[in-house]
Amino acid sequence: MRKRSRRLAAWVMAVGVSVSLTGCGSPEADQASAKGSPAHVGIIFTQAGLGGNSFNDLALEGVKRAARELGITYDQVEPKSVADEEIIQDEMASSGEYDLIICVGDEQVDALNNVASVYTEQHFALLDATSQLPNVASYSCKAQEGSFMVGALAVLAKQEQIDSRLSDGSMIGFIGGVDNPLINEFAAGYRAGALYADPQATVLMDYVGGFNDPTTARTIANTFYEKGADVIFHASGASGMGLFQAAEEKGFIGIGVNLNQNTIAPDFIMASMLKKLDTCAYHAIASVVDGTYTGENQLLGLSDGGVDFTVEGSNIQVPDHVLSRLDEIREGIVNGEIEVPNTLEK
Repeated sequence: MRKRSRRLAAWVMAVGVSVSLTGCGSPEADQASAKGSPAHVGIIFTQAGLGGNSFNDLALEGVKRAARELGITYDQVEPKSVADEEIIQDEMASSGEYDLIICVGDEQVDALNNVASVYTEQHFALLDATSQLPNVASYSCKAQEGSFMVGALAVLAKQEQIDSRLSDGSMIGFIGGVDNPLINEFAAGYRAGALYADPQATVLMDYVGGFNDPTTARTIANTFYEKGADVIFHASGASGMGLFQAAEEKGFIGIGVNLNQNTIAPDFIMASMLKKLDTCAYHAIASVVDGTYTGENQLLGLSDGGVDFTVEGSNIQVPDHVLSRLDEIREGIVNGEIEVPNTLEK
């Protein structure tokens, strides 16, 4: 383990921050070391930490994949507060031992802009947020493309009556956390996908006003259901648990977001739209390993594996012919035949 890694460990342990130093962890890394020093990566999570199949866990999976396939070594740190994030970023950058420092989430942007402005030779990667600094590679996902897929699925499922709980017609719902441009990428894609599958489709939309308010999300979902929307997609963080609770209580169908949420309520969640931060993390590390790193904003969509959807883990059976239709839609998006809007105004 490197000397500075010991210093980092000593500091974070002193202030109660969780750190894992894995510089000597994998057989692949040992083999790479025999050929020459492997790339060494640091990853700083959001204050939410690891556990519960969160964004942080997903980003870590991308780093672990890089360790297996590219032979890199890595250190991981879980800050206990947003204030800790800038201190940890500075500690890692000042050590000079990291080929890449990965920061997860929008909450780290201000701190990273401060630190990266000082350590201009250090390579950084920012996941699910953007920075304009030349030594920060920002990775975001085209949420609208994954949302387009589940919007089309929602309407096709109703058209095909794949479940006895689905009513006639093409009314579906969308619940957002807050009304802002990021969440409206999900909303715009979902609505566009629904209208692609059926130009007469109706998409009800409302916003919770926050990302940790399941009670309000449950109320919105129940209102949508009473109006005839029996497939409802959310992009509302932990508030979405209220949607799933309402689905179980009333007997309608939900669609999860960002991660595979199907197993939360497999009889009531048909699919999940995936925002694949693991792919973003892997891409960032691979660019350092192969020497193609550039501090640019990079958007990953269906063609790059940055977004997707899954029905895995759901007990609601989506017929093969519907999945085949969705494969055709996916191909249309990838080859540019289908243009997916990222705002509700388009």
